[in-house]
Amino acid sequence: MGPKTARVDRTIREWIESGKLAPGDKLPSERTLVDELGIGRTALRQVLARLVAEHVIEVHDRSAYRVPSRAQSDARVSVSAPADLEPWQIHGERTVYDNRWVKLSLVDVEPPGVDRFEHHVVRLFRAAIAAVVDDQDRMLMLWRYRFVPEQWGWELPGGIVDAGEDAHATALREVEEETGWRPTALEHVVTFQPMVGMVDSPHEIFVGRGAQHVGDPTDIEEAGRVAWVPMADIPGLMARGELMGSGTLVALLHLLASRGEASPRVAG
Repeated sequence: MGPKTARVDRTIREWIESGKLAPGDKLPSERTLVDELGIGRTALRQVLARLVAEHVIEVHDRSAYRVPSRAQSDARVSVSAPADLEPWQIHGERTVYDNRWVKLSLVDVEPPGVDRFEHHVVRLFRAAIAAVVDDQDRMLMLWRYRFVPEQWGWELPGGIVDAGEDAHATALREVEEETGWRPTALEHVVTFQPMVGMVDSPHEIFVGRGAQHVGDPTDIEEAGRVAWVPMADIPGLMARGELMGSGTLVALLHLLASRGEASPRVAG
């Protein structure tokens, strides 16, 4: 992708991420986009084809395009949730350990058809992680040492959602504090629990394109080495075990899947 097509690709994505184009909205006509964005029709169609392949937009009435609505996204799912199962009953909870970082509880639970018992639950903070891609198809990442696994590896910027702060604001703040780059825009793509059987720690994943360099990282402890890593390197880094953290892996796998990339092969 050349500089001009990369700029147009980024602009259309920013229109969608910022809400200028909402779910269900039609994009301007090709003629209008050619004039507004200063790009040739052939190059524009290459950009639009890429956005369609990544499900950012969809073809509507042959030569028109629009932002997919949530209902249309739901309609692509072929399975439905079973409705005839009973949830576990929760009868109470008692705290075993609690401090500012972690809380350990014993929860009195009763699964259907099973006697009641106490289940350990670790409660942590909500976290926000951001994947930022530039116009050269590189990912903003941090090379860090994590003492728990005693390992160096690449991570995406992110951190704990402070009290009174929403996850989107956290993601923007953490990117700037840890890397010195300010994202142009971020879009929420998924919320997940990394260890859903025993740990309560919601992770919010955001993706965006483009960032402005505003200075050195202000969070020196978290910064490590800041680098723009080519997206083409991600499968290889994954196979080498150099990508750390579930939030990093979920965000990068989302980006690879949206591009139709093949899954990485791990050498045996």
